[in-house]
This record gives sequence, C-alpha cells and structure tokens, in this order.
Amino acid sequence: MHTHNRFIPLTALALGIAGALTFGQAHASGFQLKENSVKAMGRAFAGSGVAKGDASVVVNNPATMTQFDETTAQVDMTVIDLNAEFEGSGYAGVGLGPAAAPLTGGQGGDIGEPTPVPAMSFIHKFDNGLTFGAMVSAPFGLKTEYDKNWVGRYSSTKSDVKTVDVTLSAAYEIVPDRFSVGVGLVYEQAEATLDNSIDFGTIMLGAGVPGARPQSADGSVSVQGDDHGLGWILGLNWRPTDSLAFGFTHRSEIDHELRGRADFTLPASFAGAQPGFAALAANPLAPLTPAQRAQLTVLGNGFRDTGATAPLTLPSVTTLSMAWQLNDKLALMADYSQTDWHSVQAVTIYFDNAFQPISSEEFRWTDTTFWSVGAEYALSDKFTVRGGYAYDETPTSFHTRTTRLPDEDRRWFSLGLTWNVSDNLEVNAAYTRIQTDKPKIGVVDTQRHVLFGEYSSDVNLFGVSGQYHF
Repeated sequence: MHTHNRFIPLTALALGIAGALTFGQAHASGFQLKENSVKAMGRAFAGSGVAKGDASVVVNNPATMTQFDETTAQVDMTVIDLNAEFEGSGYAGVGLGPAAAPLTGGQGGDIGEPTPVPAMSFIHKFDNGLTFGAMVSAPFGLKTEYDKNWVGRYSSTKSDVKTVDVTLSAAYEIVPDRFSVGVGLVYEQAEATLDNSIDFGTIMLGAGVPGARPQSADGSVSVQGDDHGLGWILGLNWRPTDSLAFGFTHRSEIDHELRGRADFTLPASFAGAQPGFAALAANPLAPLTPAQRAQLTVLGNGFRDTGATAPLTLPSVTTLSMAWQLNDKLALMADYSQTDWHSVQAVTIYFDNAFQPISSEEFRWTDTTFWSVGAEYALSDKFTVRGGYAYDETPTSFHTRTTRLPDEDRRWFSLGLTWNVSDNLEVNAAYTRIQTDKPKIGVVDTQRHVLFGEYSSDVNLFGVSGQYHF
C-alpha cells in the first residue's frame, strides 16, 4: 500500500449525523409540531392562547385555565400525512480528477408516512381561585425515510426523532374575570435515531488504496441517543371586556445533551485495509507528513462503534393571541408567534472514541414568525364550525437547507367542527391542508459529494379529539 498526498478531510466524521439532529420537513417551521389541539387546528391555531373551552391552554397559555369552571379532561389525536419526493442529481469525487463521476442511485421515493401525534390534558379549578393543569404533548419531532440506495444517501437515509413533554401548570385570577397569570414547568424527553451512508470508496481513494473509486464501497452509520431536560412557560390573560381577550405566552429554551451510540457498518474492502492504515500510521520510519500520519491514524482507529454526545438547545417560543366574541354565534381570533431558532446555529458531535474527530455542522438558522387568523360560528347548541388560515416561515435558506431539512415557507388552510354530544361531552374534528413552496437544495458534504435538486411536497393533517367535563 502506498500513500497519497490528497487526503479526504474527516473532521465531520458523522457525515450528516449532526444534520439529522435537526430532522426533516416537518409540519411547522423547522421541526416544530403545533398539533396539540384539534379544536385549535380547525382555525389554524388562531386564538390558541385565549380561546375558551380548549384544555390545551395548559401549554398554550396556562393563564387561560382560570376560564374553566369544571374539571376537564381532553384527549387529542392528529395524524400527519407527509408526502415529499426529491428530484435531482449530483457528483461524487469532485476534486479527484478522473475519479469524479455522477452520483448513483434513485430519487429516494416518498420520504414521509402517516404519523400520529397524541396529546392529553387535564384541568381542575380549586375553590380558592387557583387552577391546576397537566398535559402530555409532543412539541418537536419528525419521521422521514429515504430509499437506502438513493442518490443522496451520503447525506441521510433515515431520521426518527421524538420529543415528549410533561407539563404541570398553575394559574391564578388576579382580577376576577379580567386578568390572570399562569406558569408551567416542562419536563421534556428527547430521543433520535439517525442513519446515513458513508462512501468508503472515496475515503480509500484519498488514502491511496489501489483500485479504489468513489461509490465503490458503501458503508453506513446509525446514531441513537436520548436525553431529558427542563423548561418553563409563562402566560398572561387579559380580558378588558366580556367579549375581548388578549393573551401572552412565552415558552423557554430547553437544553439537551443527547447521549447514545454511533454504530458503523464497514464494507469488507475497508475493514480489510484498516489494520494496514493503523500500522502505517504507527510506523515512525514511514515517510509521512504530520497531516498524513494524523489522517491514517483516524482511518486505522476510527469508524468503530462508540458512544456519542450531541448538545442541542430547542428554541423558545413567544406567542400573542386574541379572541373577539362579536355576538352569541360568531367569534374572530388571531395568533402571532416567534420561534427563536437562533439557538440552532450549529450542532456538534462528540465521540467517546478518541480517534474519532469532533464533528460540527453549522446551520445558522434564523428566527421565524407564524401568524394566523380564524373564526368560529355556532350553528346551534349542538354544532360549531370553524376555519382559519396561517402563514409559517422557514428558518432555513438555500445556503442552509439540507436533505435532513428540505424546509420552506408554509400556508395553512384549516376547517373544524365541534359536536356537543351532551352537557358533559364534546367531540371535535379538524382537517388542515399545508402547502409549501418547492424547497431547493445544493449540498456539498465533507467527502466532496455534490447534491442538487428540489422537493415536491404536501402535508395533510387529520385530527379528532374528545373533551369531558366532570
């Protein structure tokens, strides 16, 4: 075996793992999930923090819990049906002269599938004016999967990310029927499974292995990790008149340090050459430059199953809500929120294997806004219909967009219905159609693969919920 003076940088050895921690095309900006209330979804989440009769205010604005006079339990289930397909191509071995060649593989297929998002909430009001609430919800997450042999496999093949929040909230009415405050404590569990392929053909070509070519020897890496963290929620509810209400809610950032394992699958050709890399790097008589010796040390001792850690800060969210009851039948509502995605500027992977270099990927996400308008109309004592429209910004741009997050601005079109089955029981249903611009990507990874193309996608949300008053 001989050495080569062109070595492939492996400083981002995760090869897209960091990018996987920001998931894929979700249902609100970035990887945010708003789907914690079917009733609110029916009006595109307009008035989410002040609307009466929706127990999801435990997390959407705990101050509004004081509007509940009865003990209330609510169960929501939303199914997110994501359809997204890639169309594009790329090159491997760029900068390696005659070794450069088009990327092989298909277009990846439909990367989405129906995904249920449940939520459960409970509110109880004490005689002293204090109201208590509890809720289980999923504020962030996504599941996407490409065909394993697709053209962009070196960027990602699978992302399965879940967050589950348990929120305990309390509210107090400072001015009866006019002004209340609420606070909440959030316990959040996060877990992720993240996969992508590794082009060991390119790695061995850079190391001077005879006959090696890009895409000739694929391996893979899978990272699994989880963590828990704590956050808080502050809410205000102001009702200057009986028909008008304003709400303010702030949800804090939540810091995570995802801890798990990185498992590598090596092709036989690289596994057979790895002992030689290690021996050559350890030979003090080998005619190697310091950079070459360091590179061979990584090749010979890296790519082994190891523990891994990735700090990740989920963003804070600030929301303003308004509801105006025009008459006994009609109500108008609006929401404006900001998600502080600047907390996701970079994701860094730390490996327990000392020979595995730290991996850091920049994202440079920007803060986003979400606004919505909606209305409710009581057809009768039994039935209420609602509708809404929302516009949702993406935190990404062409320069920061990857296959892990083929994200673009979204427009929401929502319809909903409430059926008051009895004095104690109501059933809600809602449908939302989310339309997106076509996200374009131009990705150059650490192995000099170039991938470019665009996605065609649509999202349908189907929700049903039940609420019971004790």
